[in-house]
Amino acid sequence: MNPEDENTSQTKKPAEELKSQETRSSWKRRGSRYKARRRAVDILFEAEMRDIDPVAIVEDRVVLSRLNGTDVNQVPSYTKEIVSGAAMELDRLDELIAAHLAEDWSLERIMTVDRAILRVSVWELIFNPDVPLATAIIEGVELASEYSTDVSPAYVHALLDSIAKNIDEYRAGSVTPVENSEAEAAGYPVEESIEEDSQ
Repeated sequence: MNPEDENTSQTKKPAEELKSQETRSSWKRRGSRYKARRRAVDILFEAEMRDIDPVAIVEDRVVLSRLNGTDVNQVPSYTKEIVSGAAMELDRLDELIAAHLAEDWSLERIMTVDRAILRVSVWELIFNPDVPLATAIIEGVELASEYSTDVSPAYVHALLDSIAKNIDEYRAGSVTPVENSEAEAAGYPVEESIEEDSQ
């Protein structure tokens, strides 16, 4: 056997193991809760793009999913809970998100999909104490990895982590801007991850 062939076979094995690990972790984050969060992001994104009530979209999808001959999937109950909760608390969620942005950034400058992801994740952090903080943060980062730009996961993580550090105050109703937040220290959000004001 050629020594080069031996080296090649040794490097293939770890690569195959890594791929197997990636598949396992991918499977884990594609569980029913993740899919419900992803569907909620889809609905909140669509609602903002079409300027309609996200709860109306959910109701429409529920009706369509019951009709024969449609390819509309049923809306998971957790998706309904997230969407209705986020719609009800939208102003508060947006205030919290905006309070954790760098001083020279506004919520409107962030990409629409990132706003939807942050609204879902912040709703979970504040209004669903049954979800561990780390889970809400990790799932938000995963959604950003799946849906947004390469730079979005880092600033989504920084912003959610900053909110999680003051979770008791926020759950009690406070919406106080945090000075020198991790998001701002990390340069959040970076230019490539935002929509231009003109769009």
